[in-house]
Amino acid sequence: RMSRHARQLRDHDINPCVVETDASRKCMDDNNYNKDMCTAYFLKYKSCRKFWHDIMMQRKRNGVKPEMPSAEERKKMLESMG
Repeated sequence: RMSRHARQLRDHDINPCVVETDASRKCMDDNNYNKDMCTAYFLKYKSCRKFWHDIMMQRKRNGVKPEMPSAEERKKMLESMG
């Protein structure tokens, strides 16, 4: 049984970087935990976190709720950016 925190990390509406998290973890598993082999995955994850954190902070400043857009809303935002 997953903890509440673990469930939130798997929830696409709460964590916008589930895909990047999984890809990094898989890379580490596949490469015997050699971090050097997974740098590109870590950078993608870090970029994802920074991008959505900045959006969240902007929404917070503007009084937009919820501060983290839903998975569906994020998808539309990304599509509109190309």
